Amino acid sequence: MLSTGVDIEGRPPTLVKTAAAAEKVAGSRTDIAHDEVASLSSGTLGDNTHRKLKSRHIQLIGIGGTIGTAFYVQIGKGLLNGGPASLFLAFTIWCTFILAITMCMAEMVTYLPISSPFIRFAGRYVDEAFGFAAGWNFFIFEAAMVPFELTACNLIIHYWSDAVPVGGIIAITLVIYGLVNLLAVECYGETEFWAALGKFLLIVGLLIFTFIVMVGGNPLGDRFGFRYWKDPGAFTDLYYTGSLGRWLGFLQCLIQASFTIAGPDYVAMAAGEAENPRVVMPRAFNAVFYRLTAFFVLGSLAVGILVPYNDAEMALAFSSGAPGAAASPYVVAMNRLRIRVLPDIVNAMVLTAAFSAGNSYVYCASRSLYGLALEGKAPKALLKCTRSGVPIYCVMIVLCFGLLAFLQVSNSAAVVLSWFISLMTASQLINYSVTCTSYLRWYAALKAQGVSRDKLPYKGLFQPYAGWYGLCGCFVMTFVGGYTVFLPGQWSLPTFFFSYTMIGVCPVLFVVWKIVKKTKFHKADEIDLHKNLDEVEEYQANYVPTPSRNRFEWVLDWLFG
Repeated sequence: MLSTGVDIEGRPPTLVKTAAAAEKVAGSRTDIAHDEVASLSSGTLGDNTHRKLKSRHIQLIGIGGTIGTAFYVQIGKGLLNGGPASLFLAFTIWCTFILAITMCMAEMVTYLPISSPFIRFAGRYVDEAFGFAAGWNFFIFEAAMVPFELTACNLIIHYWSDAVPVGGIIAITLVIYGLVNLLAVECYGETEFWAALGKFLLIVGLLIFTFIVMVGGNPLGDRFGFRYWKDPGAFTDLYYTGSLGRWLGFLQCLIQASFTIAGPDYVAMAAGEAENPRVVMPRAFNAVFYRLTAFFVLGSLAVGILVPYNDAEMALAFSSGAPGAAASPYVVAMNRLRIRVLPDIVNAMVLTAAFSAGNSYVYCASRSLYGLALEGKAPKALLKCTRSGVPIYCVMIVLCFGLLAFLQVSNSAAVVLSWFISLMTASQLINYSVTCTSYLRWYAALKAQGVSRDKLPYKGLFQPYAGWYGLCGCFVMTFVGGYTVFLPGQWSLPTFFFSYTMIGVCPVLFVVWKIVKKTKFHKADEIDLHKNLDEVEEYQANYVPTPSRNRFEWVLDWLFG
């Protein structure tokens, strides 16, 4: 469905950023060692990160950052609110918006694969003030996800025992995040690859489990099939009875989907540290989108098959803030079918998923802050990198955000989770709206400056209509997310605050930067499409593939190449 417009593989693919480095490689290409090539920076002036992430790393980073506890546990709340049909329809519909966003992001990022690309594009293609607001919104979003997953890790571990103190779990997990992210980027890539691969296998296993038990392969011998779509039914009422109640139930499922489903932004954030990005990134965007769509659509179908929307055990688990996977529809179904051991295995894998997602958020948040510093929208001191190309101060600041997870020491973990979900849903939707807006300006610039999209490394379909579709959907959902507080008897100050804070903060950031810096809206024929492009193309022209260290790694590179 998505296409790459240019055969870039035909070009001699190295890792060069500066002109001096380019001359060195050009003068003795055949003699240069792979370790020496890999130590060079990522391809644009001033950027000291290193291109050491392979295709397999980036594909699994995209999956790992998206699939966390929301997929395995929080999805059950959507089932309670709307019923199986509403949940399935909402997740399917939202995937069409993610497709539109993916095509917008992929087309821009593969053309110019730099660090923190899409938040920097907002300033280059729209307005520097727009880029400032967008960049800080994305940073806050990613940084807030870190304590969210830390809170989730605590809940999951307490599924087995309350013996370990909350503070101890948070502290240990934060230390591990620090160790993984402060080492070389390939260490993060390998860690995330294996953790995300575990998620991949768990999802496949749960889908197979769903099929087997629904046709009678369970201790009860119960062939329940789609029974729960008939009794109690495919839709349920929320807040009101009748058509309005069913509509609100569907809307709540759509809000759940808009928080749960992501993907293209995590792939894009790795562009500045990807090997051979003009070849690797188009494949990664396509692979991640199609895999995630299959997982989310089939996953939403599976939970509606396994558990009725009025299941008392699942409702009690959510209302009481039950720990770990106790509220997971899969675990609820296993308990009802008297299947032992599997719930503990699922909980262990969900713990891996939560840890992996949090690890990805530390990476993405630190790189977004680094990108802001590169553009002069954050202190220049944040540009400091280790010899391994890790922006050390950025990582440390993000780890400090993780300390917010200690809020659950004095509040219910379930309450803290709901706060973070409300805050992050709005931020994520603002981020996607920014991406689509940036793309539409970029598309206009290509047209105004006579650049053919057929020559791009990646050409999405249905543009610019897909961009407008994604923008309209995300913009509307940004304001819909906290609608429940406006219903009679549903007012909640924390819900209102966390649902609409970023909607108010972003315009303030935009206005302040515009006044201070006196920025101007970029006209289509004046947008700079060539900044950093020469360095990227120089890197591509001199790229030397890093050989696999052993046969096993070669097999992995081939499978995910």
